[in-house]
Amino acid sequence: MLSRLYPILRHNLSTEAREMTRASLYHHARLLHPQFLRPSPRITLVTAPNRLNVTSSLSSSPNFPSTLHRRFHALRNLVGGEWKLPKPAGRVFAERREYRKMRKRAPKRKQELELSVSICIEENLPDDNEIQNIAEMLRLNVPMAMKLAFNGLKDSKYKTRETDIEDVGGFETVELSVMLCNDEFICKLNKEWRGEDHPTDVLSMSQHVPELKLPVLMMGDIVISVETAARQAAERGHSLLDEIRILVIHGMLHLLGFDHEISDEAEKEMEEEEELLLKSLGWKGKGLIQSAYDIEKTAKPHLEKADDRKKGDGLRFYRPKFSYIFCDMDGTLLNSKSQISEANAKALKEATLRGLKVVIATGKSRPGAMKILKMADLAGRDGIVSESSPGVFVQGLLVYGRQGKEVYRGNLDRDVCRETCLYSLEHGIPLIAFSQDRCLTLFDHPLVDSLHTTYNEPKAEIISSVDQFIAEADIQKVIFMDTTEGVSSVIRPYWSEATGDRASVVQAQSDMLEIVPPGTSKGNGVKMLLNHLGVSPNEIMAIGDGENDIEMLELASWGVAMSNGAEKTKAVADVIGVSNDEDGVADAIYRYAF
Repeated sequence: MLSRLYPILRHNLSTEAREMTRASLYHHARLLHPQFLRPSPRITLVTAPNRLNVTSSLSSSPNFPSTLHRRFHALRNLVGGEWKLPKPAGRVFAERREYRKMRKRAPKRKQELELSVSICIEENLPDDNEIQNIAEMLRLNVPMAMKLAFNGLKDSKYKTRETDIEDVGGFETVELSVMLCNDEFICKLNKEWRGEDHPTDVLSMSQHVPELKLPVLMMGDIVISVETAARQAAERGHSLLDEIRILVIHGMLHLLGFDHEISDEAEKEMEEEEELLLKSLGWKGKGLIQSAYDIEKTAKPHLEKADDRKKGDGLRFYRPKFSYIFCDMDGTLLNSKSQISEANAKALKEATLRGLKVVIATGKSRPGAMKILKMADLAGRDGIVSESSPGVFVQGLLVYGRQGKEVYRGNLDRDVCRETCLYSLEHGIPLIAFSQDRCLTLFDHPLVDSLHTTYNEPKAEIISSVDQFIAEADIQKVIFMDTTEGVSSVIRPYWSEATGDRASVVQAQSDMLEIVPPGTSKGNGVKMLLNHLGVSPNEIMAIGDGENDIEMLELASWGVAMSNGAEKTKAVADVIGVSNDEDGVADAIYRYAF
């Protein structure tokens, strides 16, 4: 397993510290927490005729040189749809570090040079076989590239290259680190060190201080976003490994004194060296500078709003922030046509693929939820809902746990049921009763049919006798269906008063009023399921829109309300997302779940 690099520990520099001499300032850099460092065996390769020792490691060790931040470079970035060269970063100093004490070594032959290369994976980058295989390849590839680049310095005719590093033969050891990370991590570095609030593909941080005359050449660090690299690899038609190799070459040349940002001539010289190294190494692809210009010539200029969502395959580069997502259906996962959009379905599948567990929490019956989700290939054994999976249904009145076993069932008072039936018959207002996997009604009506045809609930069975209706089965809730105006001006005011403390009224849709047992809420149902599963509310994200989602959003560590949601629901949410007709669930997953 590859080791993880502990995040940078920040230290504020005092005014006196900022006035220190240049040499003493170079003693300040980030500290690595030893708890997160795991040494791995070092491998030494000897190549004739100069006995070049190559020591490469896939882990950080306490002796591994950390970022010193003397120079900070980045390749051109795509901002607003147009490629541009970033402004020169200049010199940046930050964070405190003392150099490690050098161990006394036995005298070495002049010709012997040890290349110490550390390949690191940032700790928040999830385990991914392709990334780990690439790290293994870099352990072998980077020393080869370093040796070739050093050989090129001997007879270099470049006019613009800074010559702080001229003859590596004067050193005993050359140290270099390469870190693989995601866009979020490199964006923070880019903002902190270069003042640019967007991700980039590669950053180079020089650590070489000529004035110190050390026996070790600490070249510095190359930080690569594998997320951006993956997008660029797809655009340029080669593999992720090819793109990362190109980024390594680009970053290494910056550390050797090349800087395409200072002038056109400097850009041309660095471009030539990139192409030469890639060709000599037999690596695929054009140099980064040339590739960027190719895209600039062919891409159509367009402006895009900044977007912090992690889209599509980009989720593979992030660890989930939560263990579970609890998601409502009507008005949330389903659009205004009661359908699951392709984008929402894809996002749910990707989330589960990346280790998140998705649980449906809905006012629907379990058969109704399964019927809709089956259309999007989300039901069944490998889906997010089935007869053997956890779920919260019928406003939290039916809760199923592991293997789909019933955890809780809440029933409506029989006297209240009888009164609702009599009211329905007297006023001709259709009523539907939910009894586990069945729906019951007193008479046929187009609105009753719509519950089946539009909302995919089980087709209601007609039982015309009130006594038989009540005796038929335990009833969890009843729904009155009418116009929006009829519900708000007549039905809701009447039943809010008539039920007293025997029942509660809940409204998930503007043209429906639900009568449920007192204290009923999805939040309570979710809480019971979490207790059953042994999961903390801090581990869940919840997405909803209706007033019946309020307690669930309040319970969750992160609650997302749809922009089409009720005002009371939006008021308690941590954030208001886009609407259910704009793939609101997908947006929430890509933006907040990872």
